[in-house]
Amino acid sequence: MITSTANAKIKRIIQMQKKRKARDEEGLFQVEGIRMFREIPPRDLQEIYVSRSFWEKEESLVREMADRACIRPELVSDSVFEHLSATRTPQGILCLVRQKHYRPEDLTGEGTPFVMVLDRLQDPGNVGTILRTAEGAGVTGVMLDAECADIYNPKTIRSTMGSIFRMPFCYVEDLEEGIRKLKERGVCVYAAHLEGKQSYDEADYRGPCAFLIGNEGNGLRPQIARMADAYIRIPMAGQVESLNAAIAATVLMFETGRQRRQGEKAVCSRPV
Repeated sequence: MITSTANAKIKRIIQMQKKRKARDEEGLFQVEGIRMFREIPPRDLQEIYVSRSFWEKEESLVREMADRACIRPELVSDSVFEHLSATRTPQGILCLVRQKHYRPEDLTGEGTPFVMVLDRLQDPGNVGTILRTAEGAGVTGVMLDAECADIYNPKTIRSTMGSIFRMPFCYVEDLEEGIRKLKERGVCVYAAHLEGKQSYDEADYRGPCAFLIGNEGNGLRPQIARMADAYIRIPMAGQVESLNAAIAATVLMFETGRQRRQGEKAVCSRPV
């Protein structure tokens, strides 16, 4: 049992919590909590750290998952686990999981492409929430600008609630080029924009489509907004000008899902 916060393994995990470089160098990310633990694909599970009290309650579950992944769990004293955990109320289990690696072409899926494109989103919670919502709405993939928050930040991972294991995503160095490649594959690109003349629920998203979602404070960069085939808007009542990035993305994703459930695929007319 690990009983000291000075243990090299404990120090390593804390470094990975704090620094993206440490996570990327090892090609791993951290997952906490029993719910997400149950969802980890065994082939990606690399290490398990369990508090003594959690082990006493869930030994059979931990052993089952560890055996499937062919690894041995590390037992940690409750006090050390509290020091180790990135949450205020630790559940007692933390895992290191192999990072995912997708290509831009993986984002369009095998059916009708439905892609979310994120431009400089800084809040890890927003990025994680969009990933989680994307899975629920039937999105085929998420493209992120290189300046977006790290998807492997512990806060982002918690916000995905397990969707990190299933939703394809990819960072691109040149977002304009990434959008251009989507358009070459017949994807119609929409920007949620204050200059949009068409309400979001009036456009037709049944064909291949992508939505551009901009930075929380500044919105889309002008050069990225210009890549859109059409601007759409989400009508606001009162004095509210716009929605939180994750909420705006959610509105668009579920409207697309609703249309696709109700109708057949349409051809993008690429309105100006």
